[in-house]
Amino acid sequence: MSADFWTIVAPTVGAAFIASIVEVVEAFTIVLAVGTTRGWRPALIGTGAALTVLGLIILLLGPVLDRIPIHILQVFVGVLLLLFGLGWLRKASLRSAGVIPLHDEEEAFAKSTGALASHEGDPAALQWIAGIAAFKAVLLEGLEVTFIVIAVGAGQGLLWEASLGALAAALLVLAVGFMVHKPLSRVPENTLKFGVGVMLSAFGVFWTGEGLGAVWPGKDLMLFGLAAIFLLVGLLAARLARNISERNAA
Repeated sequence: MSADFWTIVAPTVGAAFIASIVEVVEAFTIVLAVGTTRGWRPALIGTGAALTVLGLIILLLGPVLDRIPIHILQVFVGVLLLLFGLGWLRKASLRSAGVIPLHDEEEAFAKSTGALASHEGDPAALQWIAGIAAFKAVLLEGLEVTFIVIAVGAGQGLLWEASLGALAAALLVLAVGFMVHKPLSRVPENTLKFGVGVMLSAFGVFWTGEGLGAVWPGKDLMLFGLAAIFLLVGLLAARLARNISERNAA
C-alpha cells in the first residue's frame, strides 16, 4: 500500500467510521424505543423518511462542493471541523473528569420509551407521533454523520471513501443492534468521542493550514503530530477539570 493510504485515506475513513458509530448508536436507541413501544411500522417509516431527506441533501451538496476551489473548501471545512472537533473533545474531557455524566444508552432508551408510553389518544395519532420521533432522531444524528463525512472527505477528494466508512459503521451498528435487540450500552461512547474529537481537531487544523498555503513539515505525516497534540491537550484538560471538581467538592 502507498504512503498516502496510511497518512490520508486510512485516517479519513477511520474518522468517518468511528464518528458514525457514535451517532448511529444514539439514533438506533430512539428507533428501538419507538419500535418496541409503538410498533415497527412507524419506526421504519420515520427512519426511511429521514434517510430519504439525508440522501437528497447529499445529492444537492455534491455538485456544489465540486465547484468550490479546493483551497477555499479546505479553509471553510477546516474551520468548521476544528470547532466541531473541539466541541466533542471538550465534552469528552469533562465526562472523563466526572464533571458531566457519561451518556447512558440504557437511560436514554428508558426515557424515550417512558415518554412514548405516556402519550394517550387515538392509536393512529400515537403512531404518527412515534414516527416523528424516529424521523427526528435519525435526521439529527444523520446530519452530524453527513457533516463529518463531508468535512473529513472533501478536503482531500475522499468523499466516497469517507462515505463508505460511515456506511460500514451504520451497517455494523444495525446488525449488532437487531441481533441483541436492546440498546448498545456497552459501546464505549465517551472513549470514541474523545478519539473522534482528537481526529477532527487535527484534520481541522491541517486543512485550514493547507487552504491558507501553509507547508506542513513532514507533509501528510503532520496529521499524526497534530493528533498527538490534541490528545495531550484533551488528557490534560480532563485531569485539570477533575482536580478542580475534587477541590470544589472538598
